[in-house]
Amino acid sequence: MAVFGLVSAVAGFVKVRYLHDKAIIDNIVFRCHYRITSAILFACCIIVTANNLIGDPISCINDGAIPGHVINTYCWITYTFTLPGQHGRKMGTEVAHSGLGNDNQERTYHSYYQWVPFMLFFQGLLFYVPHWIWKNWEEGRMRMITEGMRGVSAASPVERKARHERLAQYLVDSVNTHNTYSFGYFICEALNFINVVGNIFFVDKFLGGTFLTYGSDVLKFSNMNQENRSDPMIEIFPRVTKCTFHKYGASGSIQKHDALCVLALNILNEKIYIFLWFWFIALAVASGLAIIYSAAIVMMPTTREAVLKRRFRKSAPADVCNLIRRVQIGDFLLLHLLGQNLNVTSYGEFMHTFINLLEEGQPMSGDTPSAPSTLEMAPMYPAIEKYDKEKEIISLILC
Repeated sequence: MAVFGLVSAVAGFVKVRYLHDKAIIDNIVFRCHYRITSAILFACCIIVTANNLIGDPISCINDGAIPGHVINTYCWITYTFTLPGQHGRKMGTEVAHSGLGNDNQERTYHSYYQWVPFMLFFQGLLFYVPHWIWKNWEEGRMRMITEGMRGVSAASPVERKARHERLAQYLVDSVNTHNTYSFGYFICEALNFINVVGNIFFVDKFLGGTFLTYGSDVLKFSNMNQENRSDPMIEIFPRVTKCTFHKYGASGSIQKHDALCVLALNILNEKIYIFLWFWFIALAVASGLAIIYSAAIVMMPTTREAVLKRRFRKSAPADVCNLIRRVQIGDFLLLHLLGQNLNVTSYGEFMHTFINLLEEGQPMSGDTPSAPSTLEMAPMYPAIEKYDKEKEIISLILC
């Protein structure tokens, strides 16, 4: 129940933090990195630190010469080992447990289990970093210019039209000045791809070079004959390992004590990392496709035209074609993000207004205009404005 409460708290955080009415400043693949992946990694971190799921993470037995709590602590903070040559052998007759046997063989040492929670937490932060960079680069511009227009609007047609005209005028006045905005977005999108690929190799190094083929090995294992197969999950995340403890005897000689250690934590680790293997592969593929899509948008105006036509369906093809020729990639990104924040009707009305103003050849100011503020898009105190106007009329009458 305690674990359920912790995971529920994470889910509640995600729900409150992300499902609130917020401006959309990226695409769905981008959001998979900092919303879904970070939440998964933080939840896994909570799960592996919950002792009530598995009891003690390590329990060792020895010949009785070393107290149990001493050998448990020692083997946890140092390392344990298995013998790779003993995997796949018949347990109970040839070996006591998979990966155990005569010590005069090559050993595989395991000490990663101490750092799994820290690694998962650190990875969760890594997947949030590109979003944090983009959010600071973006500086709330999309939230500010779409305030009062996102979702279902209760504004009157006259007020809605005034907002569209104000927003369109801002974009006309600032046309061809948003390339830095788009540059930051594409850089952060590339960082997402670099991050997920880097995490795959990072985990592979952390697990001793076994993560790259972990998922494919598990798939091969599931299709093999049951009598002639060795579980790769047990090889990478052994459930029973050996640990050697040295101490001085009564005569001052060094005594060696072997212990068998049950790593109950690996029952969770093997499931977590097989899921992460498939998730990271899928996310890397999706991120790579997103970069190719973005590259096509940057280099091919016809792609931008097709994207805008799909969003702005009520437009004439010639209008969209002319618009694409007149605006740069930064302006297109703003128009594309506006299409994700406004409903279809509101976006269509805004685009008609914007195209008309652009064709009229509105004079452009020398300085880049600032985005319309929240108060400009939707006054916070309309009643006060009305009161001021009434007060002015009364004073004129009295005079």
